[in-house]
Amino acid sequence: MIIVSDTSPITNLAAIDQLHLLQQLYGSIVIPLAVYNEMVAAGKVVPGAVEVQTLSWIQTETVVDTQKVIDIQTNQNNIDLGEAEAIILALELKADLLLMDERRGRALATNYGLKVTGLLGVLLQAKHKSFIPAIKPLMDQLMEQADFRVSNQLYATVLQNAGE
Repeated sequence: MIIVSDTSPITNLAAIDQLHLLQQLYGSIVIPLAVYNEMVAAGKVVPGAVEVQTLSWIQTETVVDTQKVIDIQTNQNNIDLGEAEAIILALELKADLLLMDERRGRALATNYGLKVTGLLGVLLQAKHKSFIPAIKPLMDQLMEQADFRVSNQLYATVLQNAGE
C-alpha cells in the first residue's frame, strides 16, 4: 500500500505524540520534498521535523513532473507547494491514499481521482482498529495544543462515527 502525506497530518499527530499511528495503520508513508522542506527548513521548531529526518518509515520522494506542480499552483487559488507536490506525487506513485486536511487541496485531489482522508479520518481508522481507545481526548488535544480547527458539526459527526 502506498500512502502519501501532506504536512498537516504529520505535524498535528507529532504535536500530540501520536505520530506512531501512521506507522501502525500504514506501515510507511511517503512525503514529497516540499513537505519535508516545509517541516525541516521552516526556521522554527515544527512538530514532526526531527521524525521526518530520522524515522525510516517516513520516506521523502521528489516529484518527477514539476511542471504539473507549477500548473496546479498557477491555476488553483491557495494551494501551497506542499499540497501541490503531495497531489502530483500521489498520482505519480498511484498511491492508495492521500493524507491531507486542507479543504481546497482535498477537493482538487478528489477531482484527480485520488482517495483522500484527513487527520480525523486517520483517528477514526485507528479507533476502529483498536490502536486508540477513544478519539475525543485526541481531538480535544489537537484543538487545544496544535490549534487544529474542527467545526462543531464535524466534531459531533466524528464522535458519532467513533461510537463515542
